[in-house]
Amino acid sequence: MKKEWLSAALLTLACLVLVNGGYTAAVLAMAQLTPQKGLAERIAAPNGQMYYANVAQKFTDDKYFSTRPSAVDYNAAGSGGSNKGPSNPDYLRLVAARIDTFMAHNPGVSRSNIPSELVTASGSGLDPDISPAAADVQVERIAKMRGLAPGIVRALIASLVERLPGRLGPDRVNVLRLNLKLDAVRQSTIPQKNEAD
Repeated sequence: MKKEWLSAALLTLACLVLVNGGYTAAVLAMAQLTPQKGLAERIAAPNGQMYYANVAQKFTDDKYFSTRPSAVDYNAAGSGGSNKGPSNPDYLRLVAARIDTFMAHNPGVSRSNIPSELVTASGSGLDPDISPAAADVQVERIAKMRGLAPGIVRALIASLVERLPGRLGPDRVNVLRLNLKLDAVRQSTIPQKNEAD
């Protein structure tokens, strides 16, 4: 009996050291290989407000690029997906509503040209990046709202495309960086329609 108790106590101690110490040390060591050394990347906006570049931000104004929808309303304290499968009727209605909303804000875009990432949430609900194609499909709206030539907006997108070394993974564009750079571009004034007209 004493032998079994000692074996159980040693196994428990070994598991505590391995899981609490070894696993944590391994994750921390891997994080040191990332560009930010495992830390959040903060960016200052021109108004001095700080934002996290590696956490999705919510943009609702039509003069900004939209990011992926979030099942957690962009709340970094509650990261997670919707947990609904692609055949779930509630999920299908939600995606259909997102498609309708996107088309209302981007009238020149056909339903078949909307990248799926713009109407489906990521697994974490906090994905800060979109594909260049998802950015490009929003160019006409952005250019019109800001009075910019579409070519200028496309050049901004191209300047911010990120690629992993060795072409691992898809190309991506950080939406926060893109919108901040867009704000820095000298904008022409768009004539506003007078409601009395």
